[in-house]
Amino acid sequence: MQNQVQNLTAEEVKSIQTSFVNKVYVWMGLALTITGIVAMRVADSGTFMGMFTGASSAMPFYILIAIELGLVWWMVSRIDSMSSGFATALFILYSALNGVTLSVLFYVYTSASIASTFFITAGTFGICSAYGYFTKKDLTSIGGFLFMGLIGVIIATIVNIFLASSTLYWIISYAGVAIFIGLTAYDTQKIKNMSLELDADSEQGKKGAVMGALALYLDFINMFIFLLRIFGSRR
Repeated sequence: MQNQVQNLTAEEVKSIQTSFVNKVYVWMGLALTITGIVAMRVADSGTFMGMFTGASSAMPFYILIAIELGLVWWMVSRIDSMSSGFATALFILYSALNGVTLSVLFYVYTSASIASTFFITAGTFGICSAYGYFTKKDLTSIGGFLFMGLIGVIIATIVNIFLASSTLYWIISYAGVAIFIGLTAYDTQKIKNMSLELDADSEQGKKGAVMGALALYLDFINMFIFLLRIFGSRR
């Protein structure tokens, strides 16, 4: 594919990139829609939400989290041996399970603040993704820095479970937003560049679109959660 790119005009290269990135956005949008619908339906289901709000609520919640992490790890580590259809099914399953776990946000924050934060996230994500797509600056160098920052946020979050420090809570929240702003731009540029290495209609191209959608989906969801910690109004 890379050898063929050398023989393409600038307009043809632009068309390939636009087509591939659009496919990524379609899969990401579908996953976000599924997550949102599932989250709202579960939140409205008093019977089903009992497993999250009862005395033993922690166990099923953390089991679901573990399953979700396992699905992401499976997709990332085994994507080469999967069919594009199976990878897509796992992505859809993950987005649905994520909707179940995110439904607890409706019990912590008001619906109005969740809605307003979603639109803030969508706007911020759109601007950052557009920057990553159109900038001429190579963002590869910031990828490692952002990943290390993400590891630091995860460790700090675990530590703060025991410390319960409000100061650390806000530091983590703002740092999380900054990290996922950077990752959104970085991942978008990475996906754009990847479009020239894959045939979009091949198995590898289809799997690449799904994995690109997964990356941007995770960026959006995590940015939303951290922004909700900042702007959300608790019940």
